[in-house]
Amino acid sequence: MSDLIIWTYDWVPEGPRGFVRDLRLRWACEEAGLAYAVKTLPFDARGPEHLARQPFGQVPLLSDGQLDLFESGAGLLHLARKSEMLMPRDASGEAQALQWTIAALNSIEMVTVPWWFLEITGAKENCLTGWMQSRLTHIERTLQGRDWLAGGRFTVADLLMADVLRVPKVRAFGDRPATEAYIARITDRPAFKQAHAAQMAHFAAADAARA
Repeated sequence: MSDLIIWTYDWVPEGPRGFVRDLRLRWACEEAGLAYAVKTLPFDARGPEHLARQPFGQVPLLSDGQLDLFESGAGLLHLARKSEMLMPRDASGEAQALQWTIAALNSIEMVTVPWWFLEITGAKENCLTGWMQSRLTHIERTLQGRDWLAGGRFTVADLLMADVLRVPKVRAFGDRPATEAYIARITDRPAFKQAHAAQMAHFAAADAARA
């Protein structure tokens, strides 16, 4: 049995399926050829045991032997240390991959998630639209000149950036051909397809169990 365990919810509604962030860790393991198991925490009852391991009551969690990590970004960087497929070993390539991984979380997702939340709640005015447009324009400009974000090849930075940008409302925002080509290219990778299918099957099985 693998020492790597990815923890996700036992069930979620249809809306977030395919986007629950355990997919990021599944995808990384598939890219790197790392064996892993999946275990679950209750979606409906996030009790003291869950909160003791994840103070915000979220998923994913990553267990690696005696080590437990929360936050998908932390889990991805931990997995990236295990495989050159995810993180270059030369100093320059590693630094580039690290900076773009943090940029995906701190410069893009920190804007897109609250913008998306306001959109789906039907807010009359989404005051974040201009800010998000600016950030997406910057990343579009970057992607016009390269296929990958770091080291001239696929890395954990591309995995995370593409996962942030593929959210349907964000993906459909504006005319950004370089970004669209980038998302399509990254999510066409066999490892993404395997991880996505596995997550969807997991929640489909949960439907059957609940029925």
